[in-house]
Amino acid sequence: MSGGSRPVLEVRDVSKSVNGPEGRLDILTNVAMQVNTGESFAIVGASGSGKTTLLGLLAGLDTPTQGSIQLDGHALEQLDEEARADLRRRLVGFVFQSFHLLPALTAEQNVMLPLELEGNPAARDKAREALEAVGLSARRKHYPAQLSGGEQQRVAIARAFVHGPRVLFADEPTGNLDRRTGRHVCDLLFALNRDHGTTLVLVTHDVQLAERCIRRVELEEGRLEPLA
Repeated sequence: MSGGSRPVLEVRDVSKSVNGPEGRLDILTNVAMQVNTGESFAIVGASGSGKTTLLGLLAGLDTPTQGSIQLDGHALEQLDEEARADLRRRLVGFVFQSFHLLPALTAEQNVMLPLELEGNPAARDKAREALEAVGLSARRKHYPAQLSGGEQQRVAIARAFVHGPRVLFADEPTGNLDRRTGRHVCDLLFALNRDHGTTLVLVTHDVQLAERCIRRVELEEGRLEPLA
């Protein structure tokens, strides 16, 4: 924990199980953790360790089989799907390994989209500011197919923070990028964390990337272990 910051995420004894053809499969078991406001927090682990499942639970995309998750004081498991979606729109930004840009929209239009969905009259101005912050003002009229992988991920980052989220979730954000481009994308994520006070929760298998975070934990077969 970092000095005196209040938790923006609290996870208490969370487990997640699903029923498969061979019976119950335990994905997460008794996970407990706390992420403070403004922290950078890494969750590392091998493929299949439950990292993406945990990230989905933290963001309210799914609910745990047991346990409690509080996002900015809201108990996610007590909210219905519509209420969780509203909370995500207000509090959360996402950056994924796959960029998830809409191919028929320009970079600017992709970044505007979440603001337009909530009826923000300043959507275009805010989108342009966000693209400028990631160094893509000159590419705002380009479509995703006209952008490099690194540029597409920077558009995705602009879209993720354009509405000023309290928490930015990043799921293997450099997985589809070469090392040099990935390093630049990560620099942007940590700059947002540093300059805007946005809490960064990063899921990665890259230990070097995780070491840039203030705190790190490791998932091993669905159980959480602290990292030095």
